[in-house]
Amino acid sequence: MTLLDHPVGRLARDLPGATRLFHAHGIDFCCGGRATLRESLAQRAIAEDDPVAAQLLEALATLPAQTADNRDWRLASPSELIDHILTRYHQVHRQQLPELTRLARRVELVHGERPTCPHGLADHLETMRQELESHMQKEEQVLFPMLRRGLFGPAQGPIAVMRHEHDDHGDALEALMTLTNDMTPPKGACNTWRALFAGLRELREDLMEHIHLENNVLFGISAAPDAVEVQHG
Repeated sequence: MTLLDHPVGRLARDLPGATRLFHAHGIDFCCGGRATLRESLAQRAIAEDDPVAAQLLEALATLPAQTADNRDWRLASPSELIDHILTRYHQVHRQQLPELTRLARRVELVHGERPTCPHGLADHLETMRQELESHMQKEEQVLFPMLRRGLFGPAQGPIAVMRHEHDDHGDALEALMTLTNDMTPPKGACNTWRALFAGLRELREDLMEHIHLENNVLFGISAAPDAVEVQHG
């Protein structure tokens, strides 16, 4: 089996640095992680014999060994990974989205007459913030405490709900790309507009990494056949 036949979610999980390459090629490794690399390239209209595909495969095959900055989270306990998700992603998203919404409203207010203005972006970001906040609270108050206690069997129901909501977040990111012309600021865009789009790119990468760690690592650990449920108190 070649790399082309592996699900991109598994490649993102198993190959340190693969997510960076997938970001660069617009390949969805979080919500679309079940698709093989071959299928993902086809979705991007990249043929298998295309030089771009060859360069990607070569880069994947020569990725460096695991580094301290790019930890293999498969080797962590559920509690360790949850702590990382809470500090690296939940806290960060709560800072990102209000500021990005503020910037988007400013751009729409000042540049609303321009045909390239991302009309509706601020409202879309506010909806994303509300839905993501609700999602994170469910994880923090229900799912994560169950996983910390080792209640992997009962957690499968909440996990299924979280996976479904992750798909919704993926749809929201696709809509974000459409609203922003793939997050490409137009010629002559002001500094606020450029800062907004730079922040949106960071949000997209962070949210995709966040979903990937949950879908492809944390939920996999929790569904492992040798996982042992531990009751406390």
